[in-house]
Amino acid sequence: MKTLIIAEAGVNHNGDMALAKELIAVAADAGADLVKFQTFTASKITSRSAPKAEYQKGTTDPEESQQEMIRKLELTRENHLELIAECKKRGIGFFSTAFDNDSFDLLEELGCCDLVKVPSGELTNLPYLRYVSRLGTPLLLSTGMANLGDIEAAIDAVEQAGTPRSQITVLHCTTEYPTPMDDVNLMAMVNIGKALGVTVGYSDHTPGIEVPIAAVALGATVIEKHFTLDRSLPGPDHRASLEPAELKAMVAGIRNIERALGDGIKRPSPSELKNKPIARKSLVAACDIKAGEAFSPENLTAKRPGTGVSPMLWDEVMGRRAPRDFCADELIEL
Repeated sequence: MKTLIIAEAGVNHNGDMALAKELIAVAADAGADLVKFQTFTASKITSRSAPKAEYQKGTTDPEESQQEMIRKLELTRENHLELIAECKKRGIGFFSTAFDNDSFDLLEELGCCDLVKVPSGELTNLPYLRYVSRLGTPLLLSTGMANLGDIEAAIDAVEQAGTPRSQITVLHCTTEYPTPMDDVNLMAMVNIGKALGVTVGYSDHTPGIEVPIAAVALGATVIEKHFTLDRSLPGPDHRASLEPAELKAMVAGIRNIERALGDGIKRPSPSELKNKPIARKSLVAACDIKAGEAFSPENLTAKRPGTGVSPMLWDEVMGRRAPRDFCADELIEL
C-alpha cells in the first residue's frame, strides 16, 4: 500500500509568495504526494492576549503576541489561487489545513476539500469538528497533546457530523517543535489503530527522517512532515523542519520501506533463489564408501552445494545401503 506523503510547508513561506512557490518546487522534486499550507485568519483563531509557545519565542520576536506573529503568515484568496496554480504546474497536489470555519469555506469554494485535516489544536473544538466533518470526505485527525479519550470523543463527533469512521485517519503526533525522541511514543500510533478501529498515520516533528520511516514500517498510511528551504530562516517552524535534501531522502526511504514490507507471505524471493543451491547443503560422503555399505554418522556429513539429498532426510538415510561406490566429498545418491 502506498503511503500518502504530505510535505508540510505550513507557514514556512513567511508570507512571501516567491518563497511559497520555491517550497512547492522542493516538495514536487522530493516526490511528495501533497504540499500542505495553512489557511486561517489570525483574529479568528487567537485572542489578542494569547501568548506564544516557548519554541515560538525562541524563533520569532519575543515581544509580539501570537496573533501578531501569525497575522503576517495569513494567505489571501488570491494567494491560494496562485499556489494552487503553481502546484498544478509542478505536478503535486495542493492541500491546506483550515483553522476556522470561514477558512474552511474558502477551501471548499476553491475545491480543496477532497481531503480534510483537523490540526491537533482543534481536536477538542466541538463546533469546528462538526463544521469540517459535514462533507463526509476523507479526514485526517491530528492528535498532538491528546489521550485516547480525547481521540475517541473527537471521532464520535466527526462521525455524528457525517464522516464515517472508515474515512478517518488518525495521525499520531507530539506537539513540540522539535519533538524529543523520548517523547515520540511511536507504539501509541499502533495502539490507537487497535483500540479505536481506525486507519493510522503519523505527523512528525522530530529532527531527522528516521522516525517517519519507522512509522511506515509500523503501519502508518499517511506521513506529514514540515520542511523548509533553510532552517536558519526566521519564523516559528523552520528550525523543526527538514531541508530539501532531507525531505527527498525521507520520501525515498519511505518508498523503499513500502517495497520492503511486501505481502507478508514467507517464501524464497526471486532474487535469492539463485543462491539456494550455493548456500544450502547436501549429504556427502565423509570418506570413501563402498557399494552396499550402510550409511552412518561416521561416513556421511553435510556440505555445500545444496543440489543433492537434503540433510533434513538424515534420519531416513541412516542405515540405508549405498547403491554404488562414493568417493569422499561426493554427493550421495539413494
